[in-house]
Amino acid sequence: MFKIYLDDIRVALSLLTRLPIYVPTEAYERAHKAVWAYGGAGVVWALCVWSTATLCMTSGLAPYIAAGFGLVVGIVITGAMHEDGLADCADGFWGSWEREKRLEIMRDSRLGVYGSLALIVSTGLRWQLIATILQGENSLLALLLAGMLARSVLPVMMAHLPNARSCGLSHSVGKPTGSFVYFSFGMSASIGLIFLGVAGLLISIIAAFAGLLCALLAQKKIGGQTGDFLGASAVIIEIVTLLAYIMQ
Repeated sequence: MFKIYLDDIRVALSLLTRLPIYVPTEAYERAHKAVWAYGGAGVVWALCVWSTATLCMTSGLAPYIAAGFGLVVGIVITGAMHEDGLADCADGFWGSWEREKRLEIMRDSRLGVYGSLALIVSTGLRWQLIATILQGENSLLALLLAGMLARSVLPVMMAHLPNARSCGLSHSVGKPTGSFVYFSFGMSASIGLIFLGVAGLLISIIAAFAGLLCALLAQKKIGGQTGDFLGASAVIIEIVTLLAYIMQ
């Protein structure tokens, strides 16, 4: 049983990061159940961002410069998958009035105006939010919550939204069911509650609400979810969580 859960973690990290992890081929048969470990990818992202930024600050760099380097490392670790999804969704959602055309645009590798603006604004916001958090207390906790909540909401979306197309990464993972869907979010919310009390629970609720709004938009625009949409949602929920942490 331990090996099964360990393989689930490997599957989750291989799907949501670019870490050079060996994953047995048969482990992907449980990809739809391995969603319980998606929060672990958020932990990896947070540790990479925080450790890089902290090292830069220890070396004498200003917080906003350190935050920039931390964010770059975080993007590299995740292979810029979430950013790519955000750009594709921005171009597709607002690039046409027709569902099929939107999906077609989302699969186009070329970057449009909407996608460019989405990347510029989202990267700038995360950069400044991380820089602000680094100057306060519990910066690691803030990044852990942002990373975990942003990824633990994804299985819930996958379970409750239909696949918008019959191919792609999200479709290949399968539709998660059962308690596996909510485990990761429950763990993330519990960490927030334990370390921040009611404020931590409120941050988790805000993150979930942001995910709900993203889901409603996707349902309206393309009739369901895709891998690009899930990646875009992760970026948006990261921003919302970091902002909620600063404002609490």
